[in-house]
This record gives sequence, structure tokens and C-alpha cells, in this order.
Amino acid sequence: MSTTDLTALAGLSGLDLMRWIQSERPTDIPSIGRLLGMRFDEVDHGRIVVSLDTRPDFANPLGTVHGGIAATLLDSAMGCAVHTTLPAGVGYTTLELKVNYIRAARTEGQTLTAEGTVIHSGRRTATAEGKVLDEQGKLIAHATTTCLIVGAGPEA
Repeated sequence: MSTTDLTALAGLSGLDLMRWIQSERPTDIPSIGRLLGMRFDEVDHGRIVVSLDTRPDFANPLGTVHGGIAATLLDSAMGCAVHTTLPAGVGYTTLELKVNYIRAARTEGQTLTAEGTVIHSGRRTATAEGKVLDEQGKLIAHATTTCLIVGAGPEA
């Protein structure tokens, strides 16, 4: 399936869409993942593992990785984990994101890995938890989210 066939992509379940992104690694669809260089390392029902390599562009004024990078990585991992539980034509949006920062990450090409796991996926809301680890397995940040489940169509 090509990325130009967006109708076919819209007909995929959340799990199938995430698996397609993992296998195809599309570079022609604008996304936060493309912007930050995220990779989908593992995709399962209710669980996603994504990673990225830090770079100097991610620096805060103190010279370490900006907390927004970890927050974005967590929001993506947890939200995509929620998406894997949804049928075709159903989406989600983040209602709430709570991040706890534990330690700073370096900007020199360090790999950060985020795992998002669904805690509950209901008819109207879903919750998930996530963590970001550095290459040594040290906890950088952890988070929880609440997502609103939205149906397809103009009324959603």
C-alpha cells in the first residue's frame, strides 16, 4: 500500500496502521515522528515502543535534552498504544498528559526509548502509562495519559 492511498490507510484498524508505519517507515507523510526521527520498534495490541536519537537541536538552554522531547516521545508512545486498541475509522485525542522528569538526557546522539502501555480502553476514554529510558536503561521520565475516543465523520 502506498502512502498516496490515504483512503486505504483510513480503512485500517489502529493496530494495522501502527504495524504499517513500523514496516514501511513512510518518509513522505509529514508527522512529529518524522520531524524528530522516531522509530516504531515494537507494535502490539495495547503496547508501543518508539525510539529516537538525540541531537543538538533538542537542547534546552542548559545544554541537555529539552523536556518537551521526552513529553512528545511519551505522548506519541502512549497515544499510539491507545490507537492499537481502536477499530478502523475511530481515533483519539489526548485529554491529559502528566509527565514526571527523573534525570536529564544528553544531546549527543543518545538513543531514548519510550514504551507506552494501555491501562484501560473504553467506549469514550482510554488511559495509558509510559516511560522513557536511556541507552543504559536509566529512567529519564515517566507519564500517564487520558485520551478521548472519537468516531469517524464530521460530527466527531
